[in-house]
Amino acid sequence: MNLYEPYLARVTDLVDETPDTRTLRLAFQEPELARTFDFKAGQFGEYTAFGAGECTFCIASSPTRQGYIECSFKTVGKATTALRSLNVGDTMGFRGPYGNHFPLGKMEGSSLVFIAGGIGLAPVRSVIWNALDLRDRFRDVTIVYGARSVSDLVYKRELAEWAARPDVTLRQTVDPGGETPGWTGDVGLVPAIVEKAAPSAADAYAIVCGPPVMIKYTLPVLTKLGFAADRIYTTLENRMKCGIGKCGRCNIGPVYVCKDGPVFTAEEMAKLPQEF
Repeated sequence: MNLYEPYLARVTDLVDETPDTRTLRLAFQEPELARTFDFKAGQFGEYTAFGAGECTFCIASSPTRQGYIECSFKTVGKATTALRSLNVGDTMGFRGPYGNHFPLGKMEGSSLVFIAGGIGLAPVRSVIWNALDLRDRFRDVTIVYGARSVSDLVYKRELAEWAARPDVTLRQTVDPGGETPGWTGDVGLVPAIVEKAAPSAADAYAIVCGPPVMIKYTLPVLTKLGFAADRIYTTLENRMKCGIGKCGRCNIGPVYVCKDGPVFTAEEMAKLPQEF
C-alpha cells in the first residue's frame, strides 16, 4: 500500500463563500469506497490538485451527512489556486482521514459552546452539524463566530439557518470597521463578544478554532467564565503538511500534531513547549 497515493474524487458542487474562500463537495469515484467511507468530526485530509501539489484541510462536512465530503479553503498559493480552478465534474485526490477528533460521545448530555474566527469555522462547522443532526443528545448550543468584515463571513447561508433555529443561540461579529449598512450583528473582536455573551460553563464544553491570536485571547476568557481546561478543545491543523508524521513540520516538542492531534484540549496545549 502506497501511503501517498490518494483516492480519486470528483467535484460534485462548489460554493464561493467569500471572494477568496471556496467550498468543494467531493464524491469518491470508487463505488465501494463511496459507500463505506467514514470519518469523525475534527479529522483532516490531504487534498490533491494533480500537477500542483496537495494541501492539508479539515473535512468541513459532518460525518452524519454521508455520500460526500467537503473542504473549504482560502486561495493563498500554488496548490490552492489549482484547487480553485477546478469545476464540477473535475477529478482531484484525497488522502485520509487522519488524526484524532472532537469527542462528541463524551460531550453527550452537556451544553456545547462553539467559537470560531474566519476560515476557522470550517472544522467547527463539521462538529456543529454533527451535533445538530443529533440535537436531542445535547443541551444548550451556543455559536459565537466572527470575521474581519461582513464579506469575510463564511457559510452565510448556514449562519442564517442557525440563526433561525430556536434551539441554537448564534452571535455573529465583525471587527470594528468591518460592518456594512444594515449589519445587525455585533461589532468587536471574538474574545470580547464571548465575554459579552457569557455562555454558562455549567456542564458545558467549548470548541474553539480560528487565528492563533484569537485562540490566545479567547482561552483566558473561557477560563474566567469557569470553563475547565480539560473541557476546552481546539484544533491545530494549520501546522500540518504531510499528514502522517514524516515531514516533521508539525512537530511541537515530543508531539506530532498530525498523529497526536490535531484536536487538543487547553490542558494539553498548556504542556506544549513555549515555542508554541
